[in-house]
Amino acid sequence: MASQRELMLRGEPYLSMDPDLVEGRLRAKRLCHKYNQEPIDLDKTVLKELLGYETDAYVEAPFRCDYGVNIRFGKMFYSNYNLTILDCALVTFGDNIMIAPNVTIATAGHPIDPQTRISGWEFAKPITIGDRVWIGASVTILPGVTIGADTVIGAGSVVTKDIPARVMA
Repeated sequence: MASQRELMLRGEPYLSMDPDLVEGRLRAKRLCHKYNQEPIDLDKTVLKELLGYETDAYVEAPFRCDYGVNIRFGKMFYSNYNLTILDCALVTFGDNIMIAPNVTIATAGHPIDPQTRISGWEFAKPITIGDRVWIGASVTILPGVTIGADTVIGAGSVVTKDIPARVMA
């Protein structure tokens, strides 16, 4: 029988209050808190521990995520203040990404049916952002979205569907 973590990462419905998943989120919350304590001299060792790999990403504090281990930064990644990544599924960034303040990238979603929703089930779908993408201020990107290379997402956008390469949305 698959664990709730395995179900989550496969994009199948899972119970988010599973003790293993709760512990994973607490781990990330502790590490994000530690990272956010030194906004001038950002601690790359804490970011490495959170993500599980070394990166040249520059992530302004404050930064928040659900797990950290499901985030893949490409080369030359920059995000401004208040980036939130709900990484219940894989979030993959290409190279040369720029993200403005107050952006939310959410792989997690909840069922439309209220009975199913209140029973604790949720789902997660991966998000992929291509090379040389600029995401404007206060953008929200929803589960399952792919954004093509060389695209600009305008400030305040809510991205619910795939966006092709080389467009302004």
